[in-house]
Amino acid sequence: MRPTALYRAYVAAAALVVPFAAHARIKRLRRDGVAVHRAHEILGHTTEQRPGGLLIWFHAASVGESLSVLPLIAAIGQQLPEARFLITSGTPTSAALIAARMPPRCVHQFAPLDAAGPVKRFLKRWRPDAAVFVESELWPQILVRARRANVPLALVGARMSLRSLARWGKFPRTAAFILGQFRLILTQNAEMAKALTDLAPPHTLVETGFNLKSLSPALPVHGAARTRLAEIIAQRPTWVAASTHPGEEADALLAHAHVLKTHPDALLILAPRHPDRGDEVAVLIENMGLTHTRRTLGDTPDAQVYLADTLGEMGLWYALAPFVFLGGSLQPHGGHNPYEVAQAGAAILTGPHVSNFAETFAPLEACGAVQLVADGRDLGERALHWIDTPQALGRARTAATDFVAKRDTGAADIAARLVTALDLGP
Repeated sequence: MRPTALYRAYVAAAALVVPFAAHARIKRLRRDGVAVHRAHEILGHTTEQRPGGLLIWFHAASVGESLSVLPLIAAIGQQLPEARFLITSGTPTSAALIAARMPPRCVHQFAPLDAAGPVKRFLKRWRPDAAVFVESELWPQILVRARRANVPLALVGARMSLRSLARWGKFPRTAAFILGQFRLILTQNAEMAKALTDLAPPHTLVETGFNLKSLSPALPVHGAARTRLAEIIAQRPTWVAASTHPGEEADALLAHAHVLKTHPDALLILAPRHPDRGDEVAVLIENMGLTHTRRTLGDTPDAQVYLADTLGEMGLWYALAPFVFLGGSLQPHGGHNPYEVAQAGAAILTGPHVSNFAETFAPLEACGAVQLVADGRDLGERALHWIDTPQALGRARTAATDFVAKRDTGAADIAARLVTALDLGP
């Protein structure tokens, strides 16, 4: 398809905005501790040499997506022993985690800004033989210019929020033009495949029924911190409300207030999706008449609520509690990754909005590892039930552990699809 007027307008706007966007982005990366030469990778400047031979480029947005591609890279590496891999992402946290965990024959760079200059420099310097994008990473110029440079493209774990689908649906020709850059689009469930049918060329769509994030390794847990905190809360009924969004903290606190009526020593570990909302959530806790301490202040969990407003410690919170409420599900955000909770051996409570992980929640609910809740009052009742009936909670936790043990990774199958679709095989 030919570029649409909307795409051309986007290209023109990007050219005007990129100097300001680059300045703001580099400043933010520097503030987060990224070295100046690495921060300039967003302009397409390389800080590593392109390795010789076949180079496959993987692009993911942030931590969860970046970690989920590592086992897939390892699977492709087994099928193509001579291949080398470039991983790009956008956040300092993802860069640090990738550096610590990436398989052999890999290098990481910050992704270029979606503007002509940075993208051209990036493609000229790296000359990837194929590119794989993850979930909802649809940067128009990166895709179009890579395709023009004869780089075959694939999208794995494709997903969009309802809001994004509605927005793309208003511009079907532009959506078809952008999505048409891919040779292969792998969706993680039938619902998303159906939703994309009106936007993407049908021959590119394949529904796998498999969520890429189930490949991710278990979240890291700092052993000394776990031991110390477990000793402090050892005698207290404890549960976690994780990755909560605005509106859901109030539901979790309402639920905990209900639990406290029967178990006045109960502890809620509240971990907002965005820890920089810590001050806002702290005020909400106080306004609801509950006491709290904060992780960022170095406090210990000796109040009714422990505000876990830090990055990179979710594995620790999952390891400390027998069950977890997963946020993004009472509000229409599509839910968050239940597999990480199951890996920790915890049972799961969730609201009804889990479209992002429908293919994972369904079997978890069927085996008894997940229970659905409708609102804060319902959440309180379910939490109290599991605290009061340890046998039922134990069965749910066992179901979660068994689900992880019996998983079919699917990595080899997805790797084979990519190798074939992107003409990477011998």
